[in-house]
Amino acid sequence: MIPMHHTSYRAFLQCVRDLLDTPEVQSMRDIPHHPGTSCYEHSVFVSYVAFRLARRWGLDARAAARAGLLHDLYLYDPRDKTQYQGNQCFAHPVAALKNAWALCGSLTPMEENIIVSHMWPLAKKMPRYKEALVVNLADKLCATAEVCRIYHYLRNRDRRRRRLAAA
Repeated sequence: MIPMHHTSYRAFLQCVRDLLDTPEVQSMRDIPHHPGTSCYEHSVFVSYVAFRLARRWGLDARAAARAGLLHDLYLYDPRDKTQYQGNQCFAHPVAALKNAWALCGSLTPMEENIIVSHMWPLAKKMPRYKEALVVNLADKLCATAEVCRIYHYLRNRDRRRRRLAAA
């Protein structure tokens, strides 16, 4: 996946480490998301891409990383339609926002908007901050990479390289 020695990755971890270690975020490992990808893997991928883009464009990279990590914190199996009302596309950002509030105790208005608007234009809530647009873009890019299996190819390639380097 992402090289652990990379300077940007270390800066990213400083922004989200406290969230990564929580039982709520760790439980996302057991929630299926895109084909062959857990909700946790997807959320970390989105968070890191959003962090890098926001940093490059001079935006609030910390807010993008944190809200990017929490954008899919809905904490239920989306295949089980009894877990939510209506369409998962519209229901999960609201559930994620509620769970993020419970986890963090408080969120900034920017973080709230990032989480609740990440499905725009499919969902009704519009991004009101550039960082929300960045997370929205990162989510679409990462989802595309996961569905097209590009993410899995890169992850497996990096694992092979690490094994060869350790040998």
